[in-house]
Amino acid sequence: MASVPWSQLLSDNLAERKAAGRYRQQRIRDGEQGVNVVINGQPLLSFCSNDYLGLANHPELKKAFVHAAEYSGVGAGAAHLLTGHSVYHQQLEEALAEFMGQERALLFSSGYQANMGIIDGLMQRGDVIFQDKLNHASLLDGGRLSAATQLRYQHVDMAALERRLKQADQTAHKLIVSDGVFSMDGDIAPLAELQTLANEYSAAVMIDDAHGLGVLGDKGRGIVEHDQIELADMPIVMGTFGKAFGTAGAFVVGDNDFIETLIQQARTYVYTTAQPAAIAAATLASLKLVQQESWRREKLQALIKQFRAGAAELGVKLMPSQTAIQPVVVGDDNKAIRIGKILEQQGLLVGVIRPPTVPEGSARLRITLSTNHTEKHVKQLLNALELAYAH
Repeated sequence: MASVPWSQLLSDNLAERKAAGRYRQQRIRDGEQGVNVVINGQPLLSFCSNDYLGLANHPELKKAFVHAAEYSGVGAGAAHLLTGHSVYHQQLEEALAEFMGQERALLFSSGYQANMGIIDGLMQRGDVIFQDKLNHASLLDGGRLSAATQLRYQHVDMAALERRLKQADQTAHKLIVSDGVFSMDGDIAPLAELQTLANEYSAAVMIDDAHGLGVLGDKGRGIVEHDQIELADMPIVMGTFGKAFGTAGAFVVGDNDFIETLIQQARTYVYTTAQPAAIAAATLASLKLVQQESWRREKLQALIKQFRAGAAELGVKLMPSQTAIQPVVVGDDNKAIRIGKILEQQGLLVGVIRPPTVPEGSARLRITLSTNHTEKHVKQLLNALELAYAH
């Protein structure tokens, strides 16, 4: 069996992780993604997927996927710069640029690759990157890969960010990086304030809008639409397809020179196989639904309000989130695991999130809502939470 000479240390570390209540395990889903899933053979009502608009199993996406697979095959077979860039990829990039009101868009095979490639392709040693302390790991890793100096600021603390900007005021190239919707807290970045500071200190702004795209704004354009950002103040926006769009992959939008620079310099774009053409075709179908079916966002907001009102009546501590991500802070790691198991025994599945994913002492239930949930489902969740907290 393949191993390493220090395998005993690995075994000891794993044992410590289990004892601390921080051991992660894969779950096997049988069948489709959705609000009703079968996990390890057990039917469960799921509140832990990112399929916010309920599009992962939409018939139009399946139809587009199958048609494109029959036309273009399954695997892309090469990087975008060789023979991997299909007509479907090109059509999707053009549609995304129009959707976001930008000159061009560029596709990546995953959100993680997008964030690493964008930051590394744009920044270099001697530049400075300013990161919110609760930014996604891929944003932080992109900064490390670039070798630029990274300065962290307290979560959504604009005064702290300004102090950091003053520290690096003489640096030529400065980039402020933030999640749009923070994936573990569900709150929204103060984009207008970020942009004001960026203008004052001659910095650029990059937003990872993975959890806002499709969900926020009348047309689903995410945080830039939610905050009514003018075209002249538009930040660099990265979005993913594996959440509200129900497919897979990611993109970034910007002007021609920015996109061309990434094509030349973003290592995670240049040196990886393109996503399958069928995925791009399914995402094109999803993009149309995101724009046309605003009722999905309206229903999701109604479910969020129902859940928050019900949790308040129960005295369940929620974080100040108005998005589909509704964290219930528990604090103790093992207590969070215990509550998660009680919910599972009642047929409900929620995410149990512990450090280092979240700060020490803030273990939580990460509840996510979908358009495909019903009022009855939310009532069922609230009743289960009441029982779990009574134990």
